[in-house]
Amino acid sequence: MKPQVRAVAKPLPSTQTIRLMWLAFLATAFLLVQALAAQARPESLAPLAEQISPSVVNITTSTVVEGRTGPQGIVPEGSPFEDFFREFQDRNEPGDRPRRSSALGSGFVISEDGYVVTNNHVIEGADEILIEFFPGDGQPKEKLVAKVIGTDPNTDIALLKVEADQPLQFVPFGDSDLSRVGDWVVAMGNPLGQGFSVSAGIVSARNRALSGTYDDYIQTDAAINRGNSGGPLFNMDGQVVGVNTAILSPNGGSIGIGFSMASNVVTRVVDQLKEFGETRRGWLGVRIQDVDPDMVEAIDGLESANGAMVTDVPEGPAKEGGMESGDVILSFDGQDVADTRGLVRQVGNSPVGKAVRVVVLRNGKTETLKITLGRREEAEGAVPAAAPAPEEVEPESKEVLGMTLSPLTNELREQLGVDEKTVGLAVVNVDETSEAYEKGLRAGDVITEAGQQKVESISVLETRIEDVKTAGRKSLLLLVRRAGDPRFVALGLG
Repeated sequence: MKPQVRAVAKPLPSTQTIRLMWLAFLATAFLLVQALAAQARPESLAPLAEQISPSVVNITTSTVVEGRTGPQGIVPEGSPFEDFFREFQDRNEPGDRPRRSSALGSGFVISEDGYVVTNNHVIEGADEILIEFFPGDGQPKEKLVAKVIGTDPNTDIALLKVEADQPLQFVPFGDSDLSRVGDWVVAMGNPLGQGFSVSAGIVSARNRALSGTYDDYIQTDAAINRGNSGGPLFNMDGQVVGVNTAILSPNGGSIGIGFSMASNVVTRVVDQLKEFGETRRGWLGVRIQDVDPDMVEAIDGLESANGAMVTDVPEGPAKEGGMESGDVILSFDGQDVADTRGLVRQVGNSPVGKAVRVVVLRNGKTETLKITLGRREEAEGAVPAAAPAPEEVEPESKEVLGMTLSPLTNELREQLGVDEKTVGLAVVNVDETSEAYEKGLRAGDVITEAGQQKVESISVLETRIEDVKTAGRKSLLLLVRRAGDPRFVALGLG
């Protein structure tokens, strides 16, 4: 009898086995992608430097100055030999006669017809501006005289123009908003008068602010020194993502903290300079301050410390559109407002004459205002008209919320430098143990509003305090002016 042969079914892999197989596959694929990426990464930045260097220029400016403040006429400002020649000049050239001073900077070509971008401080006050193209393959240096098309001191950007016999090589702008912290960047320019130089680093931080209203700086550790000002900061695609402008340094040299104005700011400025020869920024016409956490408790309907608090509304677009002091701006032209800096940039980037919708919080409710923007540059040159003098108020003083207060009189106005149209209470003294002192109130301040309503007398202020307590709120919002500058302060009522 023949033995029977039975087929035995192969067991299917378990769920755990399948999962392990997938993990092994994914790990292998990840390692393969990393290996391919490493092979695709360039071993050198030389090809990038060769591609974009013909568009990077050296800028030499010349200016006639009165008297002697340094080794002018011998070496350019920023040269490593500046100190040596200053000592030589002081010994051998007496007198304070006018002399010619030169300075160095960098820039880059943005169009084949000869538009060049640099920093305003590089060419400010210059009598003559020479653009020098960096040579290649042993070719002689070419120099062209440049004329100023327009400047913007607010962003420290200047647009120049040169006339060349043939189309110039130029570099495009990139989208600086796409630059991430950790991305590689390359800086090019003419540091310390040494000629064409390349340095590499990474984006160290984004959205840095220094001292300007429209600041949006990319921080980088790529070496930036004197003479690099106005030069480009490139991404790895050869696009300009910033204009090298400033460094943070205790000794004047690079310590790895450099700042480049973001290209998305620069392009808007350059477009306006090219079209108008000047900037034309939107203007809302308000004075504002940031909303702090204490104000959230003091302002009805405010849920978070976001937005911009309106401290004053002079004559202008906002007043014509119905905005009031004490409003909290929550949204501008469809975009949420995070803080005052963000609002200033949003308004400044908007076209002059545009009608925008502004959402404000007022008396616990939101309102939408339609405001037609003016032009900031025109507003900054306007002189406000004088207002008639108010009637004399009988002097009195009383201590309220840790402050000794007195109604404004003509004598107090003169002492404090307060204009005649301001109505409010003068802070005569502040108890140093009080919350008012901790919040920064000092003698000489003027309280013009309490609970977002005007206060003409101490009795009105006391009424406002009682009203706020009755409403169950624990703090009172005061509008305080110091040397004419308004700010809101929230004080606890205890």
